[in-house]
Amino acid sequence: VMEIDKDTRISAILLEYGDITEVMEVFGVHRVGKYSLRMFLAKALTVEWAARVHRVPLDEFLEILHKAVAKKESESQNG
Repeated sequence: VMEIDKDTRISAILLEYGDITEVMEVFGVHRVGKYSLRMFLAKALTVEWAARVHRVPLDEFLEILHKAVAKKESESQNG
């Protein structure tokens, strides 16, 4: 299980968990375009920066992320 904090790069989250729709939507990237384009856009972004851009308090943003990741992990274990 990956530890996600304010300094975690979005690209690292995507590499670890793949194209998590819930997470991508948290970052304002909807199901459009290519996965590689998203990776390019997310490469330099940190969780803290993304929270600022979306004007979401960092702790709230991290909570949303953790929930999305936990959901993804439970899905992958069950199927």
